[in-house]
Amino acid sequence: MTRGKQKIEAQKRNAEKNQKAKGSQLEARAVALKISCPICKAQLANQNQLADHYSSKHPKEKPPSNSE
Repeated sequence: MTRGKQKIEAQKRNAEKNQKAKGSQLEARAVALKISCPICKAQLANQNQLADHYSSKHPKEKPPSNSE
């Protein structure tokens, strides 16, 4: 049991090192999602995703033109 204390300390150090970053990623997500669907207000990253979204979710509608 001489290494018991060392083992516990090593476990604490590893837990601190492997701990995930706390906080929210809302700001980063808001920056990345620039385009929104005018019909259902889904947020998308680029025009290609908007075209794919229209073809799958709104097949009867025509996607808006590239106005960036």
